[in-house]
Amino acid sequence: MEASERDARTSELLRRAAIATGVDRHELLDEVVLINGPVAEAIASRYRARGIDSDDLLQVAYLGLVKAAQGYREGEGPGFLAYAVPTISGELKRHFRDFGWMVRPPRRLQELRAAALSAAATLQQDLGRPATDGEVAAAIGVNVSDLVEVEIADGCYSALSLDATGPDDTGPTLADMLVDEADDYGHVEARELLRPALEHLSERDRKILGLRFGRGFTQEQIGHEIGVSQMQVSRLLTRILRGLREELVDEPTDA
Repeated sequence: MEASERDARTSELLRRAAIATGVDRHELLDEVVLINGPVAEAIASRYRARGIDSDDLLQVAYLGLVKAAQGYREGEGPGFLAYAVPTISGELKRHFRDFGWMVRPPRRLQELRAAALSAAATLQQDLGRPATDGEVAAAIGVNVSDLVEVEIADGCYSALSLDATGPDDTGPTLADMLVDEADDYGHVEARELLRPALEHLSERDRKILGLRFGRGFTQEQIGHEIGVSQMQVSRLLTRILRGLREELVDEPTDA
């Protein structure tokens, strides 16, 4: 069905539904939903590959379409689709907000994340390049440090399988690398293995490791603490950890 034909048919059905009652009204609104179903499906497709099953998204989109058909009043506003599209999108966004988190962060972080993603997309289109953290922060009226929490919240949307391996499907699984907090003997062994390797590190390198793995600082926070950029912190951590690995194995490794 062509768009113009669909719009005309939708308007006719809604006019008839406005004066109908009971079963007749429900049947008319059901037909409105049926002929506008492709619109709901198109909107749902925009949200695919974001951690929620496509069938669930489609069901939510149709729920939004049903609500739009029931709530719209013919003659009020520019047209049915102008009312239905934001109604459907709103249902999908609420579904992501309420059910799209493997680990749900505070509502403030959820809303901040959504605002940051929207601002970043708009800025990239306007600037012709990816926006910096400072530009995104300025656009949504927050401090750059607040975006660090947003980066943490990004990891809450989906979870890796414990059976996941490296990029080339080789090496240990994620489950193999999890620390058993109850394994006291393992902790003692690990500390004794690390002790001589750590003694060879400079004071600054030991401080960086303490901030990262002892206090849980982000790379940006470490950079502020020791007076270098986040990129430099990343390089320093890579160098330090590579050196420790080479100390702990028989032969040096670039892993």
